[in-house]
Amino acid sequence: MSRWKNAAVLTVSALTALALTACGSGTDTPGESKQPSVLEQLASDLKGSLQKVVDKTGTTDSVTMAMEGTAAGEKIKMQGSLDLRDPVKAEMTMEGPDGAPTTIRMIGAVIYVEVPEADRADLDGKRWFKMDLSAASAQAGMDYTKQLEDVDPTKQVKTLLATEGTTVVGEETLNGVPTVHYTVTAPVATYLGQLEADARKTVEQELAKNGVKEVKIDLWVDEQYLPRRAHMVMGTMSDMKIDYTDYGKPVNIETPAASETADFAEMLKDLQGLTG
Repeated sequence: MSRWKNAAVLTVSALTALALTACGSGTDTPGESKQPSVLEQLASDLKGSLQKVVDKTGTTDSVTMAMEGTAAGEKIKMQGSLDLRDPVKAEMTMEGPDGAPTTIRMIGAVIYVEVPEADRADLDGKRWFKMDLSAASAQAGMDYTKQLEDVDPTKQVKTLLATEGTTVVGEETLNGVPTVHYTVTAPVATYLGQLEADARKTVEQELAKNGVKEVKIDLWVDEQYLPRRAHMVMGTMSDMKIDYTDYGKPVNIETPAASETADFAEMLKDLQGLTG
């Protein structure tokens, strides 16, 4: 399978993992002085501090992220930017099995995979390969547009708030930034309660099929009440770590021009016409 086709497959596999491990950011305030006592408050007032994280991170428009781990038996490594305005957009660079990068844009439920120049002749010179996952969403019972919209910082924090037994591991410096590390192991039912209703049944079935009975969540929060790292383990089903930087940095993620795009749905219609 060519690198860009493999990237397309991995992207579809990673969509749910991206949403399920979603933890985001807020906006850095340049020049704002950081008080050492904030770390102490983060560690001592667990519930109050986590609620401040929920409030602060609900105002973000964008974030840069780097994600690494495994999902559905596949290794995932990608980095890029998220535009959390409506419609939610993402531009990611995914590392393939051979280490070569592939650029992927996600606009709502539509994925665009950049085709290497050497392979474009097979697609009439088109630069992008488009897959609209709306039909797949209907078949799976999970709205992929909503999945991307759910990449917000509050989901995991709310899980921490809703779960008894959340503890403070301690203060840790993460990529040069002082943080407080929280951890909790949540029953599946508690975790599912934080998901959108239209996704809950499908996720529950997937977790049950893979024998997942609990979800381990680790979260690192800085002195601005902003998540800097999230790590979620769901049994052998997935193990994902996401680092967040450049909070609130302007991003411009454009939909590729139709003239530069090969549409997977149209290609299927053409094939059906030939075989029908």
